[in-house]
Amino acid sequence: MPAWLPLLLGFLTAVGPISTDMYLPAFPAIEAELGTARGSVEITLASWFVGLAVGQLVQGTLADRLGRRMPLIVGTAVYTAASIGCAMANDMAVLAAWRCVAAFGGAASAVIPRAMVRDLADGLAAARLMSKLMLVMGAAPILAPTIGGLLLGAGGWRTIFWTSAAYGGLSCVLAWALLPETLPPHRRMKRSFVTLLADFVQIGRERGFFSHAMMGAATMFSVFAFISGAPGVYIEHFGVAPGHFGLLFAISATGFIGASQFNPWLLHRYGSRRVVSHALRLSAAAVAVLAVTAFTGVGGLMGIFLPAAVALACTGLVFPNAAVGALSRHAARAGSASALLGTVQFSCAAMGSALVGALADGTPRPMAVLMVIGAAGALAAAAARPR
Repeated sequence: MPAWLPLLLGFLTAVGPISTDMYLPAFPAIEAELGTARGSVEITLASWFVGLAVGQLVQGTLADRLGRRMPLIVGTAVYTAASIGCAMANDMAVLAAWRCVAAFGGAASAVIPRAMVRDLADGLAAARLMSKLMLVMGAAPILAPTIGGLLLGAGGWRTIFWTSAAYGGLSCVLAWALLPETLPPHRRMKRSFVTLLADFVQIGRERGFFSHAMMGAATMFSVFAFISGAPGVYIEHFGVAPGHFGLLFAISATGFIGASQFNPWLLHRYGSRRVVSHALRLSAAAVAVLAVTAFTGVGGLMGIFLPAAVALACTGLVFPNAAVGALSRHAARAGSASALLGTVQFSCAAMGSALVGALADGTPRPMAVLMVIGAAGALAAAAARPR
């Protein structure tokens, strides 16, 4: 395996975080220009996650059938074209529709690199490789909101989507020029549609997959309840400037990267089960503090920011281990298992994003309640993991 391959896979995987985070500072500006009510722009984030959920099932199936390279190249091309559509949208419904199409194509960048990791490694080696992906992918949430705030000030919110299109085009070119094929023809699976559905059922019924997938999905629900609610809470409720919002978001994302890089050492010393269990407990405690401050107002902005940063840092230990645990027993169907994992997780992300928009009342309370629900669900799923 070339030493640069994890960097390339991380760069490709970062399409998702960039598309999610870079336009967060522009939420109020999009609503103002398109003339819609507060909280309406969250529908574009929810439609993005719906597209990811559906797209990952399709892309994972294609990756098992056709190999890893070609579905990834085509998917990034679709993402690029749809991002151009987002930049030219003049209606919130049109913007949401293009976001859904972009997610369908971008799903290839979410599901296929995980399957390639499983093609190349398992166990602790896979966790190390997944952590390297997290290092590159983790730079996206650090840089994206800050870059989004700068682009917003320089050229408006449409410039953000033109930049996303440029990133997608570069990803497509890099995948075509450099990405090796990790699934040789003799390992590809040509199944009928009915057989594929049966595979998804069989994978989903396996306890190790189900418990790890739900643990990651509940954590995703909590994280994206925060991500969707943060612009309204920070920018509108607390009056933070869009550029400063990006800085706060970058600080939070730094904890995620640091935890993900510390993960292999912790796994070697304590094992996956203990690492994840302690990370989830610390995250739940931080979310509980956030809920108290959201309802009492104690601590103001820092009362929300600090516990949210701790909770996000803990996800750097949860996500890579949840993915490895879910895929570990499904080497022969890594693409399908990765697709099902992503679909479950991003369906919960879409639900968290949509609920934040539907319950928005101008305070941090809806965001805090949904984050508590996600943290509780993750703890329950972790308790169900097989030993």
